Amino acid sequence: MQPNRNTLGQIYEAMLEHFGPRGWWPGDSRLEIIIGAVLTQAVAWRNVKRAIDNLKSARLIDIDALLDIDLEILAGHIKPALYHRQKAKKLKAIMAYIADKYDGDLDLMFQEPLPKLREELLAVWGIGPETADSILLYAGDKLTFVVDAYTKRIFHRLGLTGEAVSYQEMQEFMEDNVPPDLYIYNEYHALLVGLGAGYCKKSKPRCQECPILNFCKYLTHLQEKY
Repeated sequence: MQPNRNTLGQIYEAMLEHFGPRGWWPGDSRLEIIIGAVLTQAVAWRNVKRAIDNLKSARLIDIDALLDIDLEILAGHIKPALYHRQKAKKLKAIMAYIADKYDGDLDLMFQEPLPKLREELLAVWGIGPETADSILLYAGDKLTFVVDAYTKRIFHRLGLTGEAVSYQEMQEFMEDNVPPDLYIYNEYHALLVGLGAGYCKKSKPRCQECPILNFCKYLTHLQEKY
């Protein structure tokens, strides 16, 4: 994968012109963003919002409250986010980490250097690279690019990365070719999510309507194939 900052910049500008600023990540507090990062694993955000609204109604956007509540009751509150029992365990695991390691102090936690904190988060049960990086970027203002399935799919179809690109390879590609700026990292990831969900779908992509069609090789590939 060769660096191509100019191309990635043009892709960013085309998406930004189409979607406008995304204002991502939605959340009233850093703790809510952390909770949302766990709940959004493998599910649409609308489901996460319903689960978070349930937690707010039950006064559970609180580290101690999440640790104290019965696991099954917590799972019931977050049922709209799917895989609710597993995600309830994950929420308790990360809350226990924050409480035990940092005495529940997010200011103290986010003072840690990025590499150290990322390693710690990845050691928490149920926290993978995408969730860890979402927490670091959106809750902690740490300069790390969040990669998801949309990112991999879009850049493979653009012809800029391989189909089997790993998370680390994709992240390195983005960080090598996108200016190291918190706002741009934030917006770029959010714009890719919008593009992947609305246009560059896994099946039946809306190629003719895509705002970055001019950069893409996927439609040409399909036309040649059929």
